[in-house]
Amino acid sequence: MSRRKTPRPPQSPYITPEGFRALSEEMDHLWNVERPKVTEAVTVAAAQGDRSENADYQYGKRRLREIDSRVEFLDKRLKALKVVDVAAERMAEAKVFFGAWVKLEDGEGNPLVYRIVGPDEFDAAAGLISMDSPVGRALMHKEEGDEVLVQRPRGDIEYTILEVAFEPFEDGVG
Repeated sequence: MSRRKTPRPPQSPYITPEGFRALSEEMDHLWNVERPKVTEAVTVAAAQGDRSENADYQYGKRRLREIDSRVEFLDKRLKALKVVDVAAERMAEAKVFFGAWVKLEDGEGNPLVYRIVGPDEFDAAAGLISMDSPVGRALMHKEEGDEVLVQRPRGDIEYTILEVAFEPFEDGVG
């Protein structure tokens, strides 16, 4: 059995300006706030003596490794990302592209609102879905009025696209 991690599937390098800003702020916070605080705690814990039985020291060292690992990942990923700002010409179109807000209705008449974003910023609970997800891939390049069949691991589902916008919807949804 190999100790190597299973390689992650390739991700799209695209991100919204808001997503890029959030990742940059996370890296800055980890490096300039969290890491110095944990480093100080480890220094204090190390001064208390036997490090092998010092829980504060052990936890602090583990947390430093986690922070360093995340900072390294964010540094590499931020350099590889391409920030996509929705162009003015896309705003006039009623087609789903990266960054679009999409109002959908499922087969039972339930309304849904999603924004198509990059894989680094998806948050299904907030309505942000990755362009690489089954729903995101199915919606791309479709337009208002289209019916879309999404093949998901837990079963197929059909949606009707009600509206496409490149700004959040006026009614506060999305």
